[in-house]
Amino acid sequence: MWVEATKLGAMEISHFNDLLAAARQQPDAQRLLMVFATASLPPDATAEQRARFEAGESGELAPLMCVDKDPADLKDFAALQAEALSMGQDWALVFAAAMSGQGRQAPASTQVEAALTRMVEAVKSGNLSGMIPFDRQGEAVQLG
Repeated sequence: MWVEATKLGAMEISHFNDLLAAARQQPDAQRLLMVFATASLPPDATAEQRARFEAGESGELAPLMCVDKDPADLKDFAALQAEALSMGQDWALVFAAAMSGQGRQAPASTQVEAALTRMVEAVKSGNLSGMIPFDRQGEAVQLG
């Protein structure tokens, strides 16, 4: 299972770069797990729902792509954003969590893939606990 990203050290996570810094400070090797999602409206949305969506206050989330990164291999949020943009997907939020290995040994790729699959399913079902959502500027956002 992934570790709740907000429990990485004593740092407050308000930007993706804070998460990156906290992961780098951990005694055990880390992998950052990320699910990029888009927001949309159902075809039968009411006028009120459409207005809230246009104001950035609502919508349905759908996973687009996922990735894991070694914190040492990721310079900052701008680098992640550039990589995501090169994939050609129009994403609205990225959900992030961290996964610890043991000592210098990073989690096994099978563990990482299983955790990413669970995260994708969690985004689909709206069960977002343990993940931090970040907007396209890397700012942590509160959902709900």
